[in-house]
Amino acid sequence: MVNKIIVESLEKSAELKKQILNDSELLERIDSAASLMIAAFNRGGKVLFCGNGGSAADAQHLAAELSGRFNYDRAPLYAEALHVNGSYLTAVANDYSFDVVYQRMVQAAGRKGDVLVAISTSGNSENILHAMVAAKHAGMSVIGFTGKTGGKMAYLCDELINVPSVETPHIQEAHIAIGHILCNIVESSIFPNP
Repeated sequence: MVNKIIVESLEKSAELKKQILNDSELLERIDSAASLMIAAFNRGGKVLFCGNGGSAADAQHLAAELSGRFNYDRAPLYAEALHVNGSYLTAVANDYSFDVVYQRMVQAAGRKGDVLVAISTSGNSENILHAMVAAKHAGMSVIGFTGKTGGKMAYLCDELINVPSVETPHIQEAHIAIGHILCNIVESSIFPNP
């Protein structure tokens, strides 16, 4: 007999994706987020990602899909997850505060016309909020990936991708699915497959 946790988890995940599919406003925001990323890359800019814990893993995963390849071979795109330099992260957290680790990297690397993809299931992570404020000051566009309410991040986003759930694992599953969709749109738009 199959463990009921397996069935229940897959059913919840599938139901959440159906909710997203049936939310035309959310689908339009996903499309608009892709357009922001495409515009940045077409101008020779970059997309920076930040998150904590599982969201940091998602940030690194999605940056790799863009800077490496997604569906097929093509030129690399400038995408970076802001937590991958462990020495920087621990030095700034120790010397200043963990709340500013992403803010300082956005100040160092972000330029007008670039994009910050900020990922937080609660929408309330202080270090993510500080990074978003720094991005806005730099003239960057901000795409927020959150859970249902959007939290405090909702007010700092150019495009809010708020997954209609309050369950962290299912929000993260939806985030990576939507992130893959964005990578697919970006790659196929900038590098049409012959």
